[in-house]
Amino acid sequence: MNTPQMGNQNQTLLNNFYTAFAAHNGTAMAACYHPEAVFSDPAFGTLNAKEVCAMWQMLLERSGGNLDVSFGDVHADALTGSARWTAKYLFSKTGLTVTNKISSNFEFRDGLIYRQHDDFDFYKWARQALGWKGALLGWSDFLQDKVRQQARASLNAYMARPKS
Repeated sequence: MNTPQMGNQNQTLLNNFYTAFAAHNGTAMAACYHPEAVFSDPAFGTLNAKEVCAMWQMLLERSGGNLDVSFGDVHADALTGSARWTAKYLFSKTGLTVTNKISSNFEFRDGLIYRQHDDFDFYKWARQALGWKGALLGWSDFLQDKVRQQARASLNAYMARPKS
């Protein structure tokens, strides 16, 4: 049922999600996802609920506190939502500073995030994160595929590590 109240709940859900992200609270972020959620973005491709929750936790842990997340333009109704957010961080592989502006689109189910698609300018990200190599090859499918393969391999290794 499409009710204004449900839209407000979903807008609150998104605000809670990004507030948890800004606070580096991966557990609170994971609680916002439906058990059958699907996430996609240019860097990781398509992830299931378990993978996306692990991805956020991995990124938060690896940032070493060197991640600044800001968000705004949050909108939601009973079925869909959107937000814009910015991540500022040091890209660990090159030591270069990245300011990545991301647009997110959402679908909701059972009061949780069911689908999330994040989009950003990959070429702009590659120039910042990879320096001259990103400026030279950032427009290419080759580089995007290579980044996605490395991101997925990193996530798989993170998920396979023994939990303490």
